[in-house]
Amino acid sequence: MSEFDFLSRVPLGQYVPTGSFLHKLDPRTKVLFVLLLVIAFTFSKSLLGLCIGLGFLIVLTIVAKIDLKFALKSLLAPLPFLIIFSILQIFFYSSRQDPNILFSIWKLHFTVSGVLAGAMLLMRFITLILLLSLASFCTSTSELSQGIQRLLNPLNYIKIRTMDFVMVLQITLRFVPLMAQTAERIAKAQASRGAEWETKRRGLLNKIKQILPLIVPLFVISLRRAENLALAMDARAYGYMNHRTSMTEMRFTMKDAGFLLLNIIVSLAIFCV
Repeated sequence: MSEFDFLSRVPLGQYVPTGSFLHKLDPRTKVLFVLLLVIAFTFSKSLLGLCIGLGFLIVLTIVAKIDLKFALKSLLAPLPFLIIFSILQIFFYSSRQDPNILFSIWKLHFTVSGVLAGAMLLMRFITLILLLSLASFCTSTSELSQGIQRLLNPLNYIKIRTMDFVMVLQITLRFVPLMAQTAERIAKAQASRGAEWETKRRGLLNKIKQILPLIVPLFVISLRRAENLALAMDARAYGYMNHRTSMTEMRFTMKDAGFLLLNIIVSLAIFCV
């Protein structure tokens, strides 16, 4: 049955309720935590700083009681593309003017600066993907939407509808796990009707032949789900009021302040090292 386990191959976007310290933090704290580290990872110019950030994320994953192997699965799908981009980065940054040439192949030169630029690009994307995965593991979609809406609430006074932006973000985060669950159900239904899913033949062409029958029903079900979502939002008078109330109240405690202070220190270390 491992052939049909699509959801475990897509950890990004899944909420894992372990009841850890990170899960109990205020949603606004977790949103600011992600924002600070995204800025630090994006603008960091040091490979050492990115390595510090990676180590910090691994420690937080352990603190959150998340299986590290499960968290690292989020890197499997984009890893080939990241490696290709890193190799291209090496070519773009390597030139004959750089005296530190490691080796040359025909007219292609591999320099120390090029290899360093490729490694930084790869490390930057790895840390960003792990950060987003950790955030999704520790924050449910409802908590995330409430946290972002509370942080953006002052924009409503200048006639900017933040509620629509938060709803779009929430639907986007739930899209990938729902698509994986839908694909799993379709594959099981096709296998019960005689489709060859548990074949031992490996290769790119065989994988494509397995995926092609999923595309049309997956597309149709996605359109149907979008229509049902629109009807449900319309039936609940979504957009009728500019301000929405919440059933749960958020409380910013000393634990949240301490965690944010730690993140500010780590972010400065990533950016300045």
